[in-house]
Amino acid sequence: MTSRVAAAIAAARAEGRGAFVGYLPLGFPDLQGSIDAAVALADNGADILELGPPYSDPVMDGTVIQEATQAALAGGFRLRDTFTAVAEITRRVDVPVLVMTYWNPVLQYGVDRYADDLLAAGGAGLITPDITPDAAGEWIAASERTGLDRVFLAAPTSTDERLALIAEASTGFVYTVSTMGITGERAQLDAAARTLVARLREHGVENACVGIGISNAEQVAGVLEYADGAIVGTALVRALRDGGIDGLAASATALAAGTVRPAN
Repeated sequence: MTSRVAAAIAAARAEGRGAFVGYLPLGFPDLQGSIDAAVALADNGADILELGPPYSDPVMDGTVIQEATQAALAGGFRLRDTFTAVAEITRRVDVPVLVMTYWNPVLQYGVDRYADDLLAAGGAGLITPDITPDAAGEWIAASERTGLDRVFLAAPTSTDERLALIAEASTGFVYTVSTMGITGERAQLDAAARTLVARLREHGVENACVGIGISNAEQVAGVLEYADGAIVGTALVRALRDGGIDGLAASATALAAGTVRPAN
């Protein structure tokens, strides 16, 4: 089965640019608002959407995203709303939709049931930040059965043995964490990301997308000198919070401008 996510990255590559992966939390500012925001993000340059169902213990998220997810939970977001949102978004846009989820909600819902419902909603796969391939046998089996992509995270601290596992188990792309710690903007992206992508290449990874700390077009362009995609979250959530859909659209357009690679 061909990966829709890998196909989106390949399509961007064919146009002489890197992929722009945009993250937004589901349920913020409310469920319909988050659906409209995701559509606007796709319409204004995102090649892949990464949507995060709010979670009560978001260990990886910085303040801006945590505040948005807390607002979503306070507004009554339920796990099943994930599939409602994905179905509505994929009906309105063609870009692949990945769900970025902590593992516990998937387990509670039922791994096979989650995979089936995500597939039925038109979703492309899962990004699972807090589970490693060696502990994800049930999800790997479900994703192979359904054709959903499974995106695992690689960090600068990952051993070569762990990177080999991640490279083998991931489809779509490997989520390459640029800095250790929580998400949020960084004035200087860590040079560790460049080294980490090179190490992943040694393990045969075709698509590596770098996330955590990217907040402007210059940083997008910098990452795309060596990576296949740039993942932006906090800057987009802030734009949505402060400027609504119009602010988000403007931010997405500005970030997407950084994806065009200079002709050699």
